[in-house]
Amino acid sequence: MQWWAAVKMDCCKPNKMETKVQNNEEHKKPNYELMVQIGLIAILAIVLIYNFGKVSTPTGNAIVTGIGTVSASEIIPKGIPDVYGEELGVSYDDVSINNPKLADLTIQKLTAYENKELNTELMQRYIKIGSSISCEYCCGAQSIIFSNGERACGCAHSYAMRGLAKYLLTNHPDMTDEQILNELGKWKVLFFPGVHEQKAKALESQGIDSKDYINLASNLYRGAEKGQPTNGGAMVGGC
Repeated sequence: MQWWAAVKMDCCKPNKMETKVQNNEEHKKPNYELMVQIGLIAILAIVLIYNFGKVSTPTGNAIVTGIGTVSASEIIPKGIPDVYGEELGVSYDDVSINNPKLADLTIQKLTAYENKELNTELMQRYIKIGSSISCEYCCGAQSIIFSNGERACGCAHSYAMRGLAKYLLTNHPDMTDEQILNELGKWKVLFFPGVHEQKAKALESQGIDSKDYINLASNLYRGAEKGQPTNGGAMVGGC
């Protein structure tokens, strides 16, 4: 081999130092694709942890649902009814398992108008309202009245709801049927607080507002609480 050919070949060979530097530079070059993947995984993990904690850590008496929580205290009416509370001398707070004597006395006050005679127009309204709510946790009737307006259930809770309905129709006929039914629903929740807490849970899991007493206590969603775990809540007032 000619000397100049050997020199030429040596000149064309890559320098070992240059090769080492080049390899180091390639090694130091950041892998952006891998970094993005790690970032996405971290974000997903944070979201999963947050959502799990939100669903699995209820506080107090809160009831876990698919769209949030419902506190047991939120469905219990409190204070004096705006329209008729002072007139009848009743308060929602008077119906409690902690004071059965006061609860029974309050039920008697609501019952006082149960035998009130109604004219044809008011009777039609009364039948519509009374047919929309029942005392199924006590007597199991389909509603508190029959289709002709006669009483269909003989428990004290039904007497109270019928008496209040007649009182409001007679003394406050400007109230709508829905407003009167809403008031009957409030007292029914007070009579059976435990089971209505479970019903509220069932309704909220379906996206239904459980703080609307027509939804919660009327026949509209009767039986919605079936299949829910019970909390042992007792009824207030005798049947």
